[in-house]
Amino acid sequence: MDNHWPEEVSIDRHTLAERVAQQVNGCFRVEGLGPLRLYGKATHGSLLLAHGAGAGHRSAFMQQFAAAIADQGLQVITFDFGYMQQMQATGKRRPPPAIARTVEELAGWYACLAPLTVKPLWLGGKSMGGRAASMLASEQPCPGLMIAGYPFHPPKAPDRLRLAHWPDVKAPSLILQGERDPFGTRQEVAAFPLPACLEIAWLTDGDHDFKPRRASGLNQTILIDEAAALGASFVRAQSCSEASAKRAFKS
Repeated sequence: MDNHWPEEVSIDRHTLAERVAQQVNGCFRVEGLGPLRLYGKATHGSLLLAHGAGAGHRSAFMQQFAAAIADQGLQVITFDFGYMQQMQATGKRRPPPAIARTVEELAGWYACLAPLTVKPLWLGGKSMGGRAASMLASEQPCPGLMIAGYPFHPPKAPDRLRLAHWPDVKAPSLILQGERDPFGTRQEVAAFPLPACLEIAWLTDGDHDFKPRRASGLNQTILIDEAAALGASFVRAQSCSEASAKRAFKS
């Protein structure tokens, strides 16, 4: 979907604050941070969505998923991690840094953007980005998590679980997972010890990128749209619950 990528406008952080608050759609290059894209209006919430290890926020999946969520009434913010910015600049592939460095970088983006959104800013991500988001949520408060394709373990290494930080996550969390995801199938995940704050929505016959087999009668676009609707509904439900709790407390 790079062919449909809007023109990127260079801005400073003061202008970024205006664009986020005004909920302006578009692509920007923020001084001192890097590329960022704003989707939609924050009718029901706001979401910072981090990309996966192999493809940045320009990828077809990230654009389709972010746009579908925005169509459900959320403001979605996507960006590129530093290593992905270097890949874009040089045209040479490189692996992501250690996950702790990725979490640190995500924390910087979140600290910059959370004060600017008109609704509380949720954390989220695709695969590695979702893992980083959940690790950051285990270290500091956030309104909630929305993750697409959580990498419960590396493919073909089911014993190397990435769950150690989850007991420290207290925010309402939703993982949108394909039933055939090699990073954690439905059968595998059923046996994992997961916290009470975490819900998993299963996408029929989907793989790590929500691609089903042809015989299923489904296609990737259908599953991405379904995932976006489920994710946005989760955010709306949590927002309504929090608002009700606040009203009850005040009364």
